[in-house]
Amino acid sequence: YPAPLFTSKSKVIYLFSTCLQNKYSGFSFSLPQDGSRLRKERKKTVSFSSMPTEKKISSASDCINAMVDGSELKKVRSNSRVYHRYFLLDADMQSLRWEPSKKESEKAKIDVKSIKEVRTGKNTETFRTNGIYDQISEDCAFSIIYGENYESLDLVANSADMANIWVTGLRYLISYGKHTLNMIESNQNNMRSSWLGDLFEEADANNSKQISLCAAIELKFKEFHKSKDKVGCGVTKEEFIEVFHDLCTRPEMYFLLVQFSSNKEFLDTKDLTMFLEAEQGMAQVSEDTSLEVIQSYEPSKEGQLKGWLSLDGFTNYLMSPECHIFDPEQKTVCQDMNQPLSHYYINASHNTYLIEDQFRGPSDITGYIRALKMGCRSVELDVWDGPDNEPVIYTGHTMTSQIVFCSVCDVINKYAFVASDFPLILCLENHCSLKQQRVMFQQLKKILGDKIYMVPPSPEDSYLPSPFDLKCKILLKGKKLGTTCISSEGEVTDEDEGAEMSQRMNIEADDQQSIPLKKFQLSKDLSDLVTLCKSIAFKDFPTAFQSQKHWELCSFNEVFASRCANDFPGDFVNYNKKLLARVYPSPMRIDSSNMNPQDFWKCGCQIVAMNYQTPGLMMDLNIGWFRQNGNCGYVLRPAIMREQVSYFSANTKDSVPGVSPQLLHIKIISGQNFPKPKGSGSKGDVVDPYVYVEIHGIPADCAEQRTKTVNQNGENPLFDESFEFQINLPDLAMVRFVVLDDDYIGDEFIGQYTIPFECLQPGFRHIPLQSLTGEVLPHAWLFVHVAITNRRAGASLTRGDCLCRSREYATMRVLVIKAVDDIFKTAILPLREATDLRENMQVRE
Repeated sequence: YPAPLFTSKSKVIYLFSTCLQNKYSGFSFSLPQDGSRLRKERKKTVSFSSMPTEKKISSASDCINAMVDGSELKKVRSNSRVYHRYFLLDADMQSLRWEPSKKESEKAKIDVKSIKEVRTGKNTETFRTNGIYDQISEDCAFSIIYGENYESLDLVANSADMANIWVTGLRYLISYGKHTLNMIESNQNNMRSSWLGDLFEEADANNSKQISLCAAIELKFKEFHKSKDKVGCGVTKEEFIEVFHDLCTRPEMYFLLVQFSSNKEFLDTKDLTMFLEAEQGMAQVSEDTSLEVIQSYEPSKEGQLKGWLSLDGFTNYLMSPECHIFDPEQKTVCQDMNQPLSHYYINASHNTYLIEDQFRGPSDITGYIRALKMGCRSVELDVWDGPDNEPVIYTGHTMTSQIVFCSVCDVINKYAFVASDFPLILCLENHCSLKQQRVMFQQLKKILGDKIYMVPPSPEDSYLPSPFDLKCKILLKGKKLGTTCISSEGEVTDEDEGAEMSQRMNIEADDQQSIPLKKFQLSKDLSDLVTLCKSIAFKDFPTAFQSQKHWELCSFNEVFASRCANDFPGDFVNYNKKLLARVYPSPMRIDSSNMNPQDFWKCGCQIVAMNYQTPGLMMDLNIGWFRQNGNCGYVLRPAIMREQVSYFSANTKDSVPGVSPQLLHIKIISGQNFPKPKGSGSKGDVVDPYVYVEIHGIPADCAEQRTKTVNQNGENPLFDESFEFQINLPDLAMVRFVVLDDDYIGDEFIGQYTIPFECLQPGFRHIPLQSLTGEVLPHAWLFVHVAITNRRAGASLTRGDCLCRSREYATMRVLVIKAVDDIFKTAILPLREATDLRENMQVRE
């Protein structure tokens, strides 16, 4: 809610409408005619009482009040026994008590002034030697170190939030001692209250001490007034602040803030600098950098003037694009684009003209528009004789509809380089008579003209040109006279999928070579348009290594490619180091389902053609993978798949020689505004979400973990669960976050986000969720923490390592003991300089 951009009453309305929209996206609000409670509606009405009713924690005073009310905690003893006790803080804030206890009431307490330290996690001898150590959540455990003998009271809360309340409140009491009450009273007029008070007074132009609001905002306040037994529609400043506090506070943000604020209610420039360096992995951060963040995201005038970042400013910053999980450097072309074309993965579409299944589905030019706008760099044109001497595009031998060839050429001419300047490959599957081939040639030359790359390959070259050399050029893949074709006659295209589909209905075979090839007449003019991507039939790897030219391209049926990957994994990788390979889905996928592209990327196959019209996991992987490098449609393959001297087996189930494994640590903290799954049944309007974290890559890296289910909370579920994955080939790994609705009938899809491992930003990050069809879900987020460490050295990787992970800098772990953290912070720069010096010396050697 960027309130400073708005004036007077519009600020107030924007703030609340945004919060309500964020929390209840997709709902309408109405007041039932019978005068009952305000309801939110989708297909049916549900009481607003489904909103969380617990007090939102956003200050130390909230924590102290919660401690005075008390809560159940588990008391852990060294003998592996666990006791359930009710702990509470005395009203005078001098003692911490628990009950029931066999001890006398005066002995079942700890004087606050005797507390030396509050330690988070399982970091005492009692925890470490306890028999149930592995059953205790790190985020829920904390210890109170007290007395002259530094005894420990080891406790486990029922949730990470409750543990944070006690840790924050106790640390506040330790810091301010007898002055705690005064500090709490002085903080009542904090930056949030001051900022909201200013907004309220601006909106209250008549100085009536109340304002009127409209629509959903007004209904929310009516609900609030009813709970307070108040009549009328006016809103006082106190009510305004209280409702804002209820709607817009995220406790996990507050607890994160106080970890770095030295028990203040805000971050100053030093605190923020520490956070940006230690957690967000930012290099060369200064207090000026922190001031820029504060000026950009702090909504209160007081905070901007004093250089303080309040809870609302901190939340604004962490919700901003700067803190999205995707590395912004990867939003532009950032890889070396001067290597041979065969060194890149190329975003490819299969049967691009289809918008449904490949047996009966309709054909439409929108298929090409959509694919090209998404950064696709290889599209398919199956061309057949049409009426009135007009070639048409469709899947032959099937019931798919037809579109005119020239209209597709027009679309390609218009959209070819809208999303990317790098070369576009037209996979021209030519089934036409000589007469209509001449028409094809004339239309290609007339419409695409000089965009078609016509320079013949040089026999002296060993590799194809680079994507940079071929910028804004169109390459035609197809048959060519002079080698595999005899005179003006040659084999039919090696992927006449319609014929293959029909024949496979009666022939059970795995081998693409078992389908007999036909002969057809090929126009010389059309043949001359094919230069760098000449289609040839694949025989075997020894033959290819001996005689295949670098400008010749083989297409592999998915089933045959899988056999090659399983039987000859090393040969397949070596084949693709120099030569282009295209893999297309099995013609038996008549529903246009997709193969797993990772199965062939791990073999080095550059062009894995996907059915763009079919959403799901496989398309999520494809879209997520090519999101890197500016979504230009070209991704540089791992060095181990490009270098001639290296060896890599596609089916490795262990670490990769010469590649340093990485450890990925992911903590799923919370979610925001999860919508109800589309087309869901009458289960109700509240979801029961849980999160899967999936790793996709080589077999050694594939893994998945899931969080617990949070019942009946799609608005702000708290997960607080951590996972660790070993990534053996980081250059090919992907991380997929999936949110599902737990249902006894069958778990339903809510949203997902897929990202290459190399594009992860370390630190506290927000993940924008996407629908099944790839659209961004409004206001739906996952909040996570990401850390990446070197498996062997144990050093943390910073944000700057995304493009060059070979140089790994050590970072300091934050202990949340300011005196210690400040001392060790001074060592960060010398350590970084020492690392640079060592690496530079090794390079010279």
